[in-house]
Amino acid sequence: MEQYEPERRTEAPVAALRRGPGGARAALTRRSLLRASAGGALAVGALGTLSACGIPAAGRTQGGSASADHSAKEKVVDFSNWPEYIDVDDSGKHHPTLETFAEQTGIQVKYTEDINDNNEFFGKIKPQLAAGQDTGRDIIVLTDWLAARVIRLGWVQKLDPSNLPHAFANLAGQFRAPQWDPGHAYSYPWQGVSTVIAFNKKALDGIEVKSVSDLLDNPKLKGRVGMLSEMRDSIGMTLLDMGKDPEKVTADDYDAAIARIQKAVDKGQIRRFTGNDYTSDLTKGDLAACLAWGGDVVQLQADNPDVDYLIPDAGYLTSTDCLLVPNKARHKANAERLIDFYYRPEQAAALAAYTYYVSPVDGVKPYLAKIDKAAADNPLILPDKATAARSHTFRMLGEKEEAAYEEKFAKLTGA
Repeated sequence: MEQYEPERRTEAPVAALRRGPGGARAALTRRSLLRASAGGALAVGALGTLSACGIPAAGRTQGGSASADHSAKEKVVDFSNWPEYIDVDDSGKHHPTLETFAEQTGIQVKYTEDINDNNEFFGKIKPQLAAGQDTGRDIIVLTDWLAARVIRLGWVQKLDPSNLPHAFANLAGQFRAPQWDPGHAYSYPWQGVSTVIAFNKKALDGIEVKSVSDLLDNPKLKGRVGMLSEMRDSIGMTLLDMGKDPEKVTADDYDAAIARIQKAVDKGQIRRFTGNDYTSDLTKGDLAACLAWGGDVVQLQADNPDVDYLIPDAGYLTSTDCLLVPNKARHKANAERLIDFYYRPEQAAALAAYTYYVSPVDGVKPYLAKIDKAAADNPLILPDKATAARSHTFRMLGEKEEAAYEEKFAKLTGA
Protein backbone atom coordinates (compact mmCIF):
# COMPACT_ATOMS: atom_id res chain seq x y z
CA MET A 1 0.00 0.00 0.00
CA GLU A 2 1.23 3.50 -0.83
CA GLN A 3 2.12 5.60 2.19
CA TYR A 4 1.05 8.80 0.50
CA GLU A 5 -1.13 9.71 -2.45
CA PRO A 6 0.81 11.42 -5.24
CA GLU A 7 -1.82 10.76 -7.91
CA ARG A 8 -3.86 13.93 -7.39
CA ARG A 9 -1.81 16.21 -9.61
CA THR A 10 -2.52 19.45 -11.35
CA GLU A 11 -2.27 20.06 -15.06
CA ALA A 12 1.04 21.85 -14.56
CA PRO A 13 3.78 20.21 -16.64
CA VAL A 14 5.91 17.66 -14.84
CA ALA A 15 9.68 17.84 -15.35
CA ALA A 16 11.00 15.38 -17.87
CA LEU A 17 14.22 14.83 -15.98
CA ARG A 18 14.72 14.36 -12.25
CA ARG A 19 17.25 16.35 -10.27
CA GLY A 20 19.58 14.20 -8.28
CA PRO A 21 23.22 13.46 -7.47
CA GLY A 22 25.05 12.79 -10.69
CA GLY A 23 21.85 13.08 -12.76
CA ALA A 24 20.40 15.66 -15.12
CA ARG A 25 18.64 18.73 -13.75
CA ALA A 26 14.94 19.18 -14.36
CA ALA A 27 13.73 21.95 -16.64
CA LEU A 28 10.83 22.77 -14.31
CA THR A 29 11.53 24.42 -10.99
CA ARG A 30 9.41 25.72 -8.14
CA ARG A 31 10.01 29.36 -9.13
CA SER A 32 8.89 28.75 -12.72
CA LEU A 33 5.37 28.43 -11.35
CA LEU A 34 5.41 31.56 -9.19
CA ARG A 35 5.53 34.40 -11.67
CA ALA A 36 1.90 35.51 -11.67
CA SER A 37 1.62 35.02 -7.95
CA ALA A 38 2.16 38.57 -6.77
CA GLY A 39 2.35 40.57 -9.94
CA GLY A 40 0.32 43.13 -11.82
CA ALA A 41 -3.42 43.02 -12.22
CA LEU A 42 -3.80 39.58 -10.66
CA ALA A 43 -2.41 40.67 -7.32
CA VAL A 44 -4.30 43.96 -7.38
CA GLY A 45 -7.52 42.15 -8.22
CA ALA A 46 -7.03 39.56 -5.53
CA LEU A 47 -6.47 42.26 -2.95
CA GLY A 48 -9.57 44.11 -4.05
CA THR A 49 -11.83 41.10 -3.67
CA LEU A 50 -11.20 40.83 0.06
CA SER A 51 -13.32 43.76 1.14
CA ALA A 52 -15.81 43.22 -1.69
CA CYS A 53 -16.62 39.78 -0.30
CA GLY A 54 -17.05 41.13 3.19
CA ILE A 55 -13.74 39.59 4.26
CA PRO A 56 -11.86 41.59 6.92
CA ALA A 57 -8.96 43.72 5.71
CA ALA A 58 -5.58 41.98 5.79
CA GLY A 59 -4.15 44.52 8.18
CA ARG A 60 -6.57 43.53 10.90
CA THR A 61 -5.06 41.03 13.31
CA GLN A 62 -7.51 38.43 14.54
CA GLY A 63 -5.49 35.38 15.52
CA GLY A 64 -6.14 31.88 14.23
CA SER A 65 -8.97 29.82 15.59
CA ALA A 66 -8.35 26.38 17.05
CA SER A 67 -10.67 23.48 16.29
CA ALA A 68 -11.16 19.87 17.31
CA ASP A 69 -8.01 17.88 16.55
CA HIS A 70 -8.55 14.31 15.34
CA SER A 71 -4.85 13.45 15.13
CA ALA A 72 -4.93 10.84 17.89
CA LYS A 73 -7.59 8.74 16.16
CA GLU A 74 -6.91 9.58 12.52
CA LYS A 75 -3.29 8.78 11.64
CA VAL A 76 -3.15 10.90 8.52
CA VAL A 77 -2.01 14.36 7.44
CA ASP A 78 -3.11 16.20 4.26
CA PHE A 79 -0.20 18.17 2.79
CA SER A 80 -0.67 20.60 -0.16
CA ASN A 81 2.51 21.79 -1.88
CA TRP A 82 3.86 23.08 -5.19
CA PRO A 83 4.86 20.68 -8.01
CA GLU A 84 8.48 19.51 -8.04
CA TYR A 85 9.12 20.82 -4.53
CA ILE A 86 9.94 17.64 -2.62
CA ASP A 87 12.34 14.74 -3.06
CA VAL A 88 11.35 12.02 -5.57
CA ASP A 89 13.01 8.64 -6.19
CA ASP A 90 14.27 7.38 -9.57
CA SER A 91 10.88 5.91 -10.47
CA GLY A 92 9.20 9.29 -10.00
CA LYS A 93 6.47 7.63 -7.93
CA HIS A 94 7.81 7.78 -4.38
CA HIS A 95 8.79 10.57 -2.01
CA PRO A 96 11.41 8.94 0.24
CA THR A 97 11.21 11.46 3.08
CA LEU A 98 7.42 11.12 3.30
CA GLU A 99 7.74 7.35 3.40
CA THR A 100 10.33 7.63 6.16
CA PHE A 101 7.97 9.84 8.15
CA ALA A 102 5.16 7.31 7.74
CA GLU A 103 7.40 4.43 8.82
CA GLN A 104 8.63 6.27 11.90
CA THR A 105 5.31 7.71 13.06
CA GLY A 106 2.57 5.54 11.60
CA ILE A 107 1.04 8.70 10.11
CA GLN A 108 0.16 8.42 6.43
CA VAL A 109 0.71 11.52 4.28
CA LYS A 110 -1.81 12.44 1.60
CA TYR A 111 0.50 14.57 -0.52
CA THR A 112 -1.05 16.80 -3.19
CA GLU A 113 0.72 19.04 -5.69
CA ASP A 114 -2.15 21.47 -6.14
CA ILE A 115 -0.53 24.87 -5.58
CA ASN A 116 0.51 26.43 -8.90
CA ASP A 117 0.20 30.10 -8.02
CA ASN A 118 -0.17 31.92 -4.70
CA ASN A 119 -3.17 34.03 -5.67
CA GLU A 120 -4.89 31.24 -7.56
CA PHE A 121 -4.60 28.91 -4.57
CA PHE A 122 -5.63 31.68 -2.19
CA GLY A 123 -8.74 32.20 -4.27
CA LYS A 124 -9.49 28.49 -4.06
CA ILE A 125 -9.36 28.22 -0.26
CA LYS A 126 -10.49 31.76 0.62
CA PRO A 127 -14.27 31.05 0.63
CA GLN A 128 -13.84 28.11 3.01
CA LEU A 129 -11.51 29.96 5.36
CA ALA A 130 -13.70 33.06 5.37
CA ALA A 131 -16.71 30.88 6.22
CA GLY A 132 -14.86 29.10 9.03
CA GLN A 133 -14.83 25.78 7.17
CA ASP A 134 -12.23 23.04 6.81
CA THR A 135 -10.23 23.33 3.57
CA GLY A 136 -9.45 19.61 3.61
CA ARG A 137 -5.78 20.43 4.13
CA ASP A 138 -3.64 20.21 7.25
CA ILE A 139 -0.51 21.87 5.81
CA ILE A 140 -0.21 24.43 3.03
CA VAL A 141 2.90 26.11 1.57
CA LEU A 142 2.63 29.82 0.78
CA THR A 143 5.24 32.42 -0.11
CA ASP A 144 6.03 34.76 2.78
CA TRP A 145 4.04 37.79 1.56
CA LEU A 146 0.86 35.70 1.32
CA ALA A 147 1.67 33.81 4.52
CA ALA A 148 1.76 37.19 6.25
CA ARG A 149 -1.64 38.06 4.85
CA VAL A 150 -3.42 34.88 5.97
CA ILE A 151 -1.87 35.25 9.43
CA ARG A 152 -3.19 38.81 9.66
CA LEU A 153 -6.60 37.60 8.52
CA GLY A 154 -6.61 35.04 11.35
CA TRP A 155 -7.03 32.13 8.95
CA VAL A 156 -4.22 29.87 10.17
CA GLN A 157 -3.72 28.19 13.53
CA LYS A 158 -1.12 29.04 16.11
CA LEU A 159 1.48 26.28 16.34
CA ASP A 160 2.18 24.31 19.50
CA PRO A 161 5.92 24.69 20.34
CA SER A 162 5.88 21.44 22.31
CA ASN A 163 5.33 19.57 19.03
CA LEU A 164 8.18 21.39 17.27
CA PRO A 165 11.38 20.76 19.26
CA HIS A 166 13.60 20.21 16.21
CA ALA A 167 12.15 23.19 14.38
CA PHE A 168 12.76 25.45 17.36
CA ALA A 169 16.30 24.17 17.91
CA ASN A 170 17.48 23.86 14.30
CA LEU A 171 15.96 26.86 12.52
CA ALA A 172 18.84 28.73 10.89
CA GLY A 173 19.55 32.21 12.25
CA GLN A 174 18.91 33.82 8.87
CA PHE A 175 15.22 32.83 9.15
CA ARG A 176 14.55 33.34 12.85
CA ALA A 177 13.04 36.80 12.95
CA PRO A 178 10.42 37.47 10.26
CA GLN A 179 8.71 40.77 11.04
CA TRP A 180 5.37 39.37 9.91
CA ASP A 181 5.41 36.30 12.26
CA PRO A 182 7.39 37.07 15.42
CA GLY A 183 8.72 33.93 17.06
CA HIS A 184 7.29 31.78 14.25
CA ALA A 185 4.03 31.48 16.14
CA TYR A 186 2.14 30.50 12.97
CA SER A 187 4.68 29.38 10.36
CA TYR A 188 8.01 27.73 9.64
CA PRO A 189 10.05 28.01 6.44
CA TRP A 190 9.94 25.16 3.95
CA GLN A 191 12.72 26.51 1.70
CA GLY A 192 14.43 29.83 1.10
CA VAL A 193 14.93 31.50 -2.29
CA SER A 194 17.90 33.79 -2.96
CA THR A 195 17.98 36.49 -5.65
CA VAL A 196 21.45 37.10 -7.09
CA ILE A 197 23.12 38.27 -10.30
CA ALA A 198 23.77 35.50 -12.82
CA PHE A 199 25.90 35.88 -15.94
CA ASN A 200 27.21 34.02 -18.95
CA LYS A 201 30.99 34.37 -18.99
CA LYS A 202 31.24 33.71 -22.72
CA ALA A 203 28.59 36.32 -23.52
CA LEU A 204 30.24 38.90 -21.25
CA ASP A 205 33.57 38.40 -23.05
CA GLY A 206 35.56 40.24 -20.40
CA ILE A 207 32.95 42.86 -19.48
CA GLU A 208 32.99 43.32 -15.71
CA VAL A 209 29.73 42.95 -13.79
CA LYS A 210 29.74 43.42 -10.04
CA SER A 211 26.51 45.21 -9.22
CA VAL A 212 22.97 46.08 -10.28
CA SER A 213 24.38 49.42 -11.42
CA ASP A 214 26.52 47.56 -13.93
CA LEU A 215 23.39 45.85 -15.25
CA LEU A 216 21.47 49.09 -15.58
CA ASP A 217 24.21 51.44 -16.77
CA ASN A 218 27.00 49.70 -18.70
CA PRO A 219 26.40 50.54 -22.40
CA LYS A 220 28.34 47.44 -23.45
CA LEU A 221 25.45 45.36 -22.08
CA LYS A 222 22.69 47.27 -23.87
CA GLY A 223 19.86 44.93 -24.80
CA ARG A 224 21.46 41.97 -23.07
CA VAL A 225 20.29 42.48 -19.47
CA GLY A 226 17.38 40.74 -17.76
CA MET A 227 15.33 41.83 -14.76
CA LEU A 228 12.74 39.72 -12.96
CA SER A 229 8.99 40.07 -13.31
CA GLU A 230 8.68 39.55 -9.56
CA MET A 231 8.34 43.05 -8.10
CA ARG A 232 10.01 42.39 -4.76
CA ASP A 233 13.11 40.88 -6.37
CA SER A 234 13.78 43.53 -9.02
CA ILE A 235 12.87 46.50 -6.84
CA GLY A 236 14.55 45.02 -3.76
CA MET A 237 17.86 44.41 -5.52
CA THR A 238 17.73 47.90 -7.02
CA LEU A 239 17.03 49.45 -3.62
CA LEU A 240 20.06 47.69 -2.15
CA ASP A 241 22.19 48.99 -5.01
CA MET A 242 20.94 52.50 -4.20
CA GLY A 243 21.95 52.13 -0.55
CA LYS A 244 18.34 51.68 0.61
CA ASP A 245 17.05 48.93 2.89
CA PRO A 246 14.15 46.92 1.35
CA GLU A 247 13.07 46.02 4.88
CA LYS A 248 12.36 49.72 5.51
CA VAL A 249 11.27 50.84 2.06
CA THR A 250 9.24 54.06 1.92
CA ALA A 251 6.99 55.29 -0.89
CA ASP A 252 9.72 57.73 -1.94
CA ASP A 253 12.34 54.95 -1.96
CA TYR A 254 10.07 52.79 -4.07
CA ASP A 255 9.39 55.53 -6.59
CA ALA A 256 13.13 56.24 -6.85
CA ALA A 257 13.82 52.58 -7.62
CA ILE A 258 11.07 52.54 -10.25
CA ALA A 259 12.59 55.64 -11.85
CA ARG A 260 16.05 54.07 -11.76
CA ILE A 261 14.87 50.99 -13.66
CA GLN A 262 12.65 53.05 -15.99
CA LYS A 263 15.70 54.97 -17.13
CA ALA A 264 17.35 51.70 -18.13
CA VAL A 265 14.18 50.57 -19.91
CA ASP A 266 13.97 53.83 -21.86
CA LYS A 267 17.50 53.53 -23.20
CA GLY A 268 17.05 49.88 -24.23
CA GLN A 269 19.39 48.47 -21.60
CA ILE A 270 16.96 45.78 -20.45
CA ARG A 271 16.14 43.04 -22.94
CA ARG A 272 13.05 41.97 -20.99
CA PHE A 273 11.50 41.25 -17.61
CA THR A 274 11.27 37.52 -17.16
CA GLY A 275 10.01 34.77 -14.97
CA ASN A 276 11.97 31.55 -14.81
CA ASP A 277 12.32 31.59 -18.61
CA TYR A 278 15.48 33.68 -18.29
CA THR A 279 17.33 30.37 -17.90
CA SER A 280 17.16 29.62 -21.62
CA ASP A 281 18.32 33.10 -22.65
CA LEU A 282 21.15 33.03 -20.14
CA THR A 283 22.35 29.60 -21.24
CA LYS A 284 22.34 30.62 -24.91
CA GLY A 285 24.04 33.95 -24.18
CA ASP A 286 21.15 36.10 -25.38
CA LEU A 287 21.27 37.50 -21.87
CA ALA A 288 24.78 38.36 -20.80
CA ALA A 289 23.70 39.04 -17.20
CA CYS A 290 20.46 39.14 -15.25
CA LEU A 291 18.80 38.90 -11.88
CA ALA A 292 18.23 35.24 -11.10
CA TRP A 293 17.16 32.77 -8.43
CA GLY A 294 19.85 30.76 -6.74
CA GLY A 295 18.24 27.35 -7.19
CA ASP A 296 18.09 27.90 -10.95
CA VAL A 297 21.72 28.98 -11.11
CA VAL A 298 22.91 25.84 -9.30
CA GLN A 299 21.03 23.69 -11.80
CA LEU A 300 22.31 25.63 -14.82
CA GLN A 301 25.91 25.43 -13.65
CA ALA A 302 25.74 21.64 -13.69
CA ASP A 303 25.17 21.68 -17.43
CA ASN A 304 26.86 24.89 -18.60
CA PRO A 305 30.30 25.93 -17.28
CA ASP A 306 29.83 29.43 -18.73
CA VAL A 307 27.04 30.22 -16.25
CA ASP A 308 28.11 31.75 -12.95
CA TYR A 309 26.76 34.13 -10.33
CA LEU A 310 27.77 36.82 -7.89
CA ILE A 311 26.32 38.37 -4.77
CA PRO A 312 26.74 42.16 -5.01
CA ASP A 313 28.59 43.96 -2.23
CA ALA A 314 25.30 45.72 -1.50
CA GLY A 315 23.69 42.39 -0.60
CA TYR A 316 20.92 40.19 -1.96
CA LEU A 317 17.23 39.35 -1.43
CA THR A 318 15.90 36.24 0.29
CA SER A 319 12.27 35.18 0.37
CA THR A 320 10.74 32.08 1.95
CA ASP A 321 8.02 29.58 1.20
CA CYS A 322 6.29 28.77 4.46
CA LEU A 323 4.47 25.86 6.11
CA LEU A 324 1.15 26.80 7.75
CA VAL A 325 -1.79 24.96 9.32
CA PRO A 326 -5.16 26.37 8.14
CA ASN A 327 -8.04 26.97 10.51
CA LYS A 328 -10.31 23.94 11.04
CA ALA A 329 -7.59 21.51 9.92
CA ARG A 330 -8.54 18.09 11.32
CA HIS A 331 -5.00 16.91 12.06
CA LYS A 332 -3.07 19.81 13.56
CA ALA A 333 -0.81 17.73 15.82
CA ASN A 334 0.04 15.39 12.94
CA ALA A 335 0.83 18.42 10.80
CA GLU A 336 3.15 19.79 13.46
CA ARG A 337 4.94 16.43 13.69
CA LEU A 338 5.53 16.52 9.93
CA ILE A 339 6.83 20.09 10.07
CA ASP A 340 9.17 19.11 12.87
CA PHE A 341 10.30 16.03 10.92
CA TYR A 342 11.71 18.23 8.16
CA TYR A 343 13.76 20.15 10.71
CA ARG A 344 15.81 17.05 11.44
CA PRO A 345 19.04 17.74 9.54
CA GLU A 346 19.14 14.38 7.77
CA GLN A 347 15.64 14.94 6.32
CA ALA A 348 16.35 18.57 5.47
CA ALA A 349 19.46 17.39 3.62
CA ALA A 350 17.47 14.94 1.52
CA LEU A 351 15.07 17.73 0.60
CA ALA A 352 17.83 20.24 -0.23
CA ALA A 353 19.65 17.69 -2.40
CA TYR A 354 16.60 17.55 -4.63
CA THR A 355 15.29 21.12 -4.68
CA TYR A 356 18.62 23.02 -4.57
CA TYR A 357 16.94 25.89 -2.73
CA VAL A 358 18.17 27.37 0.53
CA SER A 359 17.75 25.02 3.46
CA PRO A 360 16.39 26.81 6.56
CA VAL A 361 17.83 24.13 8.84
CA ASP A 362 21.09 24.29 10.80
CA GLY A 363 23.32 21.21 10.90
CA VAL A 364 22.48 20.04 7.38
CA LYS A 365 25.95 20.20 5.84
CA PRO A 366 27.46 16.84 6.93
CA TYR A 367 24.32 15.00 5.87
CA LEU A 368 24.09 16.81 2.54
CA ALA A 369 27.78 16.19 1.88
CA LYS A 370 27.11 12.44 1.96
CA ILE A 371 24.51 12.88 -0.77
CA ASP A 372 26.01 15.68 -2.87
CA LYS A 373 29.25 17.30 -1.71
CA ALA A 374 29.10 20.11 -4.28
CA ALA A 375 25.66 21.08 -3.01
CA ALA A 376 26.89 21.04 0.58
CA ASP A 377 29.66 23.48 -0.32
CA ASN A 378 27.41 25.82 -2.29
CA PRO A 379 26.42 29.01 -0.40
CA LEU A 380 23.29 29.29 -2.56
CA ILE A 381 22.02 26.14 -0.82
CA LEU A 382 23.71 26.37 2.57
CA PRO A 383 24.75 30.00 3.14
CA ASP A 384 27.74 30.44 5.41
CA LYS A 385 27.59 33.15 8.08
CA ALA A 386 29.17 35.78 5.86
CA THR A 387 26.73 35.08 3.03
CA ALA A 388 23.71 34.96 5.32
CA ALA A 389 24.72 38.30 6.83
CA ARG A 390 24.35 39.93 3.41
CA SER A 391 20.79 38.70 3.01
CA HIS A 392 17.82 41.08 3.13
CA THR A 393 14.05 40.68 2.92
CA PHE A 394 11.44 42.96 1.40
CA ARG A 395 9.19 44.67 3.93
CA MET A 396 5.70 43.25 4.28
CA LEU A 397 3.27 45.64 2.62
CA GLY A 398 -0.17 46.73 3.68
CA GLU A 399 -3.09 46.01 1.39
CA LYS A 400 -3.27 49.46 -0.22
CA GLU A 401 0.52 49.72 -0.44
CA GLU A 402 0.79 46.41 -2.23
CA ALA A 403 -1.86 47.33 -4.77
CA ALA A 404 -0.19 50.69 -5.46
CA TYR A 405 3.31 49.22 -5.70
CA GLU A 406 2.23 46.41 -8.02
CA GLU A 407 0.37 48.84 -10.28
CA LYS A 408 3.49 50.98 -10.68
CA PHE A 409 5.63 47.93 -11.34
CA ALA A 410 3.16 46.60 -13.91
CA LYS A 411 3.43 49.91 -15.82
CA LEU A 412 7.22 49.65 -15.69
CA THR A 413 7.32 46.13 -17.06
CA GLY A 414 4.48 46.57 -19.54
CA ALA A 415 2.51 43.78 -17.89
